[in-house]
Amino acid sequence: MAPSLDLPDWWAKEIRNGTPVVVTMQNPNYSVLELDGPEATAAAFRSLDKGGRGKNAKQVTWVLLLKAHRAVGCVAWFAAGLWTLLGAIKKRLILWRGCSVESDKPEKGRLLFKFLKAFLVLSIAMLALEVVAYWKGWHFKNPTLHLPENLHIPETTEIRGWMHTAYLSWLAFRADYIAYPIQFLSNFCIILFIIQSLDRLILCLGCFYIKLKKIKPSIEGNPFKTDDVEDSTCDYPMVLVQIPMCNEREVYEQSISAACQIDWPRDRLLIQVLDDSDNETIQNLIRAEVSKWSQRGINIVYRHRLIRTGYKAGNLKSAMSCDYVQDYEFVTIFDADFTPNPDFLKKTIPHFKGNPDLGLVQARWSFVNKDENLLTRLQNINLCFHFEVEQQVNGVFLNFFGFNGTAGVWRIKALEDSGGWLERTTVEDMDIAVRAHLNGWKFIFLNDVKVLCEVPESYEAYRKQQHRWHSGPMQLFRLCLPAIIKSKISVWKKANLILLFFLLRKLILPFYSFTLFCIVLPLSMFVPEAELPIWVICYIPVLMSFLNILPAPRSIPFIVPYLLFENTMSVTKFNAMVVGLFQLGSSYEWIVTKKAGRSSEPDLLVAAERDSKPMTHLQLHRGVSDSELMELTKLKEQEEAPLPVKKESRIYKKELVLALLLLTAAFRSLLSAQGIHFYFLLFQGVCFLLVGLDLIGEQMN
Repeated sequence: MAPSLDLPDWWAKEIRNGTPVVVTMQNPNYSVLELDGPEATAAAFRSLDKGGRGKNAKQVTWVLLLKAHRAVGCVAWFAAGLWTLLGAIKKRLILWRGCSVESDKPEKGRLLFKFLKAFLVLSIAMLALEVVAYWKGWHFKNPTLHLPENLHIPETTEIRGWMHTAYLSWLAFRADYIAYPIQFLSNFCIILFIIQSLDRLILCLGCFYIKLKKIKPSIEGNPFKTDDVEDSTCDYPMVLVQIPMCNEREVYEQSISAACQIDWPRDRLLIQVLDDSDNETIQNLIRAEVSKWSQRGINIVYRHRLIRTGYKAGNLKSAMSCDYVQDYEFVTIFDADFTPNPDFLKKTIPHFKGNPDLGLVQARWSFVNKDENLLTRLQNINLCFHFEVEQQVNGVFLNFFGFNGTAGVWRIKALEDSGGWLERTTVEDMDIAVRAHLNGWKFIFLNDVKVLCEVPESYEAYRKQQHRWHSGPMQLFRLCLPAIIKSKISVWKKANLILLFFLLRKLILPFYSFTLFCIVLPLSMFVPEAELPIWVICYIPVLMSFLNILPAPRSIPFIVPYLLFENTMSVTKFNAMVVGLFQLGSSYEWIVTKKAGRSSEPDLLVAAERDSKPMTHLQLHRGVSDSELMELTKLKEQEEAPLPVKKESRIYKKELVLALLLLTAAFRSLLSAQGIHFYFLLFQGVCFLLVGLDLIGEQMN
């Protein structure tokens, strides 16, 4: 039986109210006792102890039995987990049931995979040599860098055979030629690690200062108040709402519904549904949904491109080229899985009034499925830190941050002055933000305005999303570097863009994370002359993980899985960074993130209220012909009909190779009796194994 951790009860201790509890004993020799909450209970038992009545042998026995039961439960839970893991390994690696191997394109990731395989083979050979030397008594526990001076070499009479001679030669070669490059690489990564940790600490201190001083963007007065009684909408600017989507069958309905319920004068709001779907059925469903809201009086249009060039950037660029866009002052963008509250525009648009230099107002994301599984919980930690700390601090102190691509309002003039949407990269949101910053436009981040959305629930979807998010910035850095250097902004802003925004947070972070924990650390086990301090693999990572987790305090119990998973994701981020930096084949790859179509509680209540009011097709689609009504009915039935779903597990080769490499290094650390190194390598190797076998998150459909 699994041990009962009772984490929700533990978190609720501070807010638990004292409810009177009546305990009645069946024995007439006992009286009725009323206890008012946990504190009264503890006080009552303390008074009994003060009365001189100690624990009897029966009570002690019951306590010991309870502790033994919990210990047995923990052991059984651990054994069951290990048995399940072994069963998954057998099922997916030996029997190949219900799984498929990760498919790499010829130019994507193959070089890194070959390097990792060669590294693994070499490590296994070195481990075999060390095991033989250990059992024959040739193993030296504490070799130093200068082997001929400080290490005792046995006399000729002690040497037994050619293998011993070869082992001693290997030790001398390792100390003289291999240890120094590894130590140099280790020290270089440690320096980068410290710099990045200081940057993260400074960001956290900035966030703490913002909270302490209660700094946040404010609106003066009532921006929609007008002296003209007859015209109540003159202070409401013209706003264009864009919903770009591509084959979004699961979420198109709720996103269009949320946009159509935004509280704004209808004659000053236009909703563009920008559909890039290549599935004709999905196109018809989206077109029918747009038609439904249009019949209800909503100013909404449907646009579909026949040639899908430039992905999302090309879609937005095509929509902004319409003639009627020149009548609008602001544009807000919502991705297909985003459901804004009705007051979204009333909380964002007023910040533009009296601030002509303001080009962007960005709202925060909130996740409807953050507690769905372990993968979504870990993503929530990362994204909460991104919005709460990075975006908020940069917005307050620099008036600049990377546009998140959705849940933001742009001044159309700022877009036009910055060159509009360009199709040169897969991170068009970061591209337009950098160009607007170079043109002098300011940004505001609203931490208290939240828009509901989804995070990927499967590792496959999350992996593809992270590949695009880390290859795109490096691709953009190559393109923007000359423009940044030649721009007229201050030297401080140029340094912030180049050193912090791009190099430190987009390039150095994945580089040192992968190199230090996946390459240098295993190497230091086979080349012990190159030492890696304990504080590098234990104390600082735990401290940084704790800082990352502070914006999401309910996730503190997941600090260890978060640390291990972030190191596991470093292989994907490092590969994406290299692909984007050197313009390899998959740098322009764009795969739409798979959505599950989760709905929030308010969404479900609104849907239930809407469904409780029966409406005929004639009410929904006035002016629609009978043939069109029949077509819409068929589409609706096709949409509601449950489709057979076959879930498929994948095997990720790079993660599996790294798992075997780290476990091999963990076994090697046992020979040197390195405690903390062994545990870190063991748990990190198991984490890589779980991810490589697709045992985290949901499986792809």
